[in-house]
Amino acid sequence: MDPATVVAAGGIGALAVATWPVVVATLGPGAPLTALIAHIGGMLAGYGVLLLLLLMARTPALERGVGADVLARWHARLGRTVIGLVLVHAAAALTGWAQLTGAGMLGAAWQVLGMPWLPAATVGTVLMVTAGVLSARAARRRMRHETWHGLHLLMYLAVALSFAHMLAGPDLTGRPALQIAWALAYTYVFALVLRYRVIAPLQQAVRHRLRVAGVQEEAPGVVSITVTGEHLHELAAEPGQFFRWRFLTPDHWSTAHPFSLSAAPTDTELRLTVKALGDGSRNLQALPVGTWVVAEGPYGAVTPARRTRRNVLLVAGGVGITPMRALFESITIAPGGDLLLVYRARNEGELVFRAELDAIARGRGARVAYVLGPDRAALSRAALLHNVPDLVERDVYMCGPPGLMTAVRRSLLDAGLPSAQLHEERFDL
Repeated sequence: MDPATVVAAGGIGALAVATWPVVVATLGPGAPLTALIAHIGGMLAGYGVLLLLLLMARTPALERGVGADVLARWHARLGRTVIGLVLVHAAAALTGWAQLTGAGMLGAAWQVLGMPWLPAATVGTVLMVTAGVLSARAARRRMRHETWHGLHLLMYLAVALSFAHMLAGPDLTGRPALQIAWALAYTYVFALVLRYRVIAPLQQAVRHRLRVAGVQEEAPGVVSITVTGEHLHELAAEPGQFFRWRFLTPDHWSTAHPFSLSAAPTDTELRLTVKALGDGSRNLQALPVGTWVVAEGPYGAVTPARRTRRNVLLVAGGVGITPMRALFESITIAPGGDLLLVYRARNEGELVFRAELDAIARGRGARVAYVLGPDRAALSRAALLHNVPDLVERDVYMCGPPGLMTAVRRSLLDAGLPSAQLHEERFDL
């Protein structure tokens, strides 16, 4: 399922949903413009919420076909749109009711709140707006990820409180077929959320019995965690992918941490590498051996299957080396082909896996280049073309800090690399 198909399907659905209130208004006795705006905004908001839930349901078709990073960005942008539509719906509905009854805005608000299901929907709106405001980048940076995640779950409660109001709205009420279809759509999406975000991880935990087998320091503030289990081949994990790891200790059981595989998975072992960037990841540095693990996944579409060209360039920055190291170890080198890893770090002390990377390069006939220092010019368009003359003929995989990757992405595209040959996952929302 490619992104263009998903966007087209979502757009067609939005057009149909937005058109229906116009059809109802045309067939009815007529309504003021504010009422029509309220109806269109409400219907689109309800449809948008449905899409928000679908995007984050972690269904394999979307996660593998579109990519978790793309889905997360769509979710963030659509979330802001839905909040806007909800506010437009509320404001237009109050204005329209005030015009119809001749009451002022405060009087209209009091009358509207007395209507069936409106108090619950109002509480749901407040919760939805609260979750949306706290999800803004500036707000997220001021709180722990675990706190933000817990507050973000208010969206589920907001949807539940608003659902009856959706069915009782004038565009659906009195039309049982449409009410049933709307309810079934929400039921289906909630079933997907339950299936892939709750049931599947629990099934995997029981089936694979994952436990921490070792914690090894790789560099200051960086450790690799080896997880062993049973029947791991059934996960069908690939280099370049990540899991959401839930370590069952008092401090971590409630939070799923997204970390990439830092080595090619085997039938008995998975390895992830963690850098201390916040309270959660810092506490994982001393994770006890034997800790039970629940792993959701695998997720991610930046795998060897995306490859289209003979030669490959891997670009890593900082702890972004983790998925690139797994790809460097496993991606096929065509006869006479070239596999080059460019790894940027501020100094030698921040290099992770140097001995492993050098050994992989020797053993596979691949190449690794270390780019040290604060100067990003080493990964500029001119430098990349000088050091990799056949750049535009390669597939390029990359992972690293958002700022660095933005600069490298610009350099690669300015150098003429077709966007279809650039493979990355970005979570800078």
